[in-house]
Amino acid sequence: MTTDLDLYRILYLIRCFEERALAEFSTGKLFGTTHAYIGQEADAAALFSVLDPGDLVFSNHRCHGHFLAYGGDPYRLAAELMGRATGLVGGRGGSQHIHWRNFYSNGIQGGIVPVATGMALAEKAQKTGKIAVVFIGDGTLGQGVLYESLNIAALWSLPVLYVVENNRYAQTTPNELGIAGSIPARFQAFGIETFEAASSDVLTLLPIAREAVDHVRSRGPAACILHTYRFSAHSKGDDPRDPEQVAKIRAAHDPLTIHAPRIDSAQRASLETEIDALIDYAFTRAANDPFPLLNGE
Repeated sequence: MTTDLDLYRILYLIRCFEERALAEFSTGKLFGTTHAYIGQEADAAALFSVLDPGDLVFSNHRCHGHFLAYGGDPYRLAAELMGRATGLVGGRGGSQHIHWRNFYSNGIQGGIVPVATGMALAEKAQKTGKIAVVFIGDGTLGQGVLYESLNIAALWSLPVLYVVENNRYAQTTPNELGIAGSIPARFQAFGIETFEAASSDVLTLLPIAREAVDHVRSRGPAACILHTYRFSAHSKGDDPRDPEQVAKIRAAHDPLTIHAPRIDSAQRASLETEIDALIDYAFTRAANDPFPLLNGE
């Protein structure tokens, strides 16, 4: 059974990693771009708490939080961001393209949706009982391949969960300028069941995530639409939002601030100290690891 402390561990681990990653980026130690998950931690904490270990996960450009909630090693992730040979894919994937066990990510919005749908078909054909979960953003709703995938998933009753993390901006474009109509209606048009929440409280999201996952496992495709907020820029510093608006959003919707009072203060302090040390070790060790050899060995 997942406890409040277990959930806080995931929330704080993601927050601590992402803040350190942004700090390291500013020093030039990271290769390529990076997209922080700060503010959206409750989504990952809830969803990964109700998935089975064998389920398949397909993430996107904002994948660090998903990977850590999946149980991934912060050190191997840090090494990948730094382009080191010890990284998840040998330092060649960077922040957006990682793989470990049944976890995959891709920076091309929408591109991984048909892959996840096809993998769901494979799991159904093999009768494994596993489901596929694919994370998309509100911006992905403009990609045609998404709707081709929904059509196939509905027709063939595939065990796939489409998770929409609607952080209200597609890079710098607000929803009102990029999305027509209703987000749930886009899935419902294909007869796909939708589960929806607008909350940064992990305890509010947990039963909704469980209901959505249970539906997919027993009945077929579903969409879990989570209206959330990102507190950082889309990637590094490209943020058109009013800083005062972001500060107000953070004050009202921070997943850690909401959940922290439920944890004994001594336990929380001990956990935070432990994770602080873990993240420091991960980045410090990774920074001293070798780069990949040019010949690929």
